[in-house]
Amino acid sequence: MPRYDYESRSFPTLCSNLLTPPPPFHAMTSKSQIRPWLGFSTSKALGNFGDANYMEQLLVHCATAIETNDATLVQQILWVLNNIAASDGDSNQRLTCGFLRALVARAARSGTCKVLMTTAANLAIATHKFSIIELAGFVDLTPWHRFGFTAANAAILDAVEGFPVVHIVDLSLTHCMQIPTLIDSIANRLEGPPLVRLTVAGLTEDVPPKLDLSYEELGTKLVNFAKSRNVTMEFRVIPSSSSDGFSTFIEQIKIQNLLHSMNREALVINSHMMLHYIPEESLLSSPNASYRTIFLEAVRSLDPTIMVLVDEDADFTSRNLVIRLRAAFNYLWIPYDTVDTFLPRGSEQRKWYEADLCWRIENVVAAEGAQRVERLEPKWRWVQRMWSAGFRHVRFSEEGVGEVRSMLDKHAAGWGLKREEEDLVLTWKGHNVVFATVWVPIN
Repeated sequence: MPRYDYESRSFPTLCSNLLTPPPPFHAMTSKSQIRPWLGFSTSKALGNFGDANYMEQLLVHCATAIETNDATLVQQILWVLNNIAASDGDSNQRLTCGFLRALVARAARSGTCKVLMTTAANLAIATHKFSIIELAGFVDLTPWHRFGFTAANAAILDAVEGFPVVHIVDLSLTHCMQIPTLIDSIANRLEGPPLVRLTVAGLTEDVPPKLDLSYEELGTKLVNFAKSRNVTMEFRVIPSSSSDGFSTFIEQIKIQNLLHSMNREALVINSHMMLHYIPEESLLSSPNASYRTIFLEAVRSLDPTIMVLVDEDADFTSRNLVIRLRAAFNYLWIPYDTVDTFLPRGSEQRKWYEADLCWRIENVVAAEGAQRVERLEPKWRWVQRMWSAGFRHVRFSEEGVGEVRSMLDKHAAGWGLKREEEDLVLTWKGHNVVFATVWVPIN
């Protein structure tokens, strides 16, 4: 790890509003000038602070100081972080910079450091609104989304073989970017393409990646694309909220199923990185249930032909800020590390990519209650939820696994694939990133 230029400032305005800010950390020459931090030795050489472990410790101590309303310590640690977390530095520095922003926002919101309110407003994150072409290119840059697309499409094609009508219920964070490839594959079926009915959950919450056109316009483009492949498609968008467990959306799907009950129709539930926006806390009215449980039980009642669940393999659900911060820091280093392999420093795409990451970090660290929507759960917990809701696992076909491997071969060498029982897991340098699972109802 290289030594850093501690004279530089990634955010020149960050500490300008602090009341009598401490001197830069490298100017503190005696232990009496540095307040002791639990578990953190003040005798360590300055260069150690460039290590990710020490950056994490600093962030944890800052979070703890915010929670205990120790404004003086918060200001001191933020000053140190501002010296070592360059927004244009290496991946660890940029990651820490994202958490620095988030801690400033939390300190300002909590009232721990009232002097940070103006600074927090100046550091507000502006996320990019993608055009369709930009978003398509964006999701193709890494396997982060393509892994789930490829695995899910292979499983869906196997499940709908022989059905004259296929109803795809798409709950996807990426605004139907998976669908064109699926349409291409369906168009080439030996028995001819089915009628495709696509129902999309139009998330009313404003979460990235954002699109610069309406779902109605998106639907027109998808229908025209399908027509160019000789596939007849019907498109419908249902404005939906994750905050109530997509209850309105599920009710609308039930009505559609009744209207088309006489058709020999395959019902596909395709969930791509959206279910973790559903609140996971137990409901006061039913201590043993949450909106996630209710949603999965409602999906089971639809008796789908197949359900594909793809999401990120991490846990951001703790109510304890420090535990949540550590979990996010030890997972979100991965996208910062991978971006160096596919986007040059200073590129517009890299700015868009990392702005979305900063939005996620701030939501995990600075937001609480209904505003905190980034609530990832690990794969094992989703597996438990699916079993409890009345589903059973389906194993991916060898052909499907081969397609995923072929897709990964086109990307950087750090990406890998492993099988965990029936499931597939995307890895980066051996660390779990995204999982893909397939389910059918237990009869």
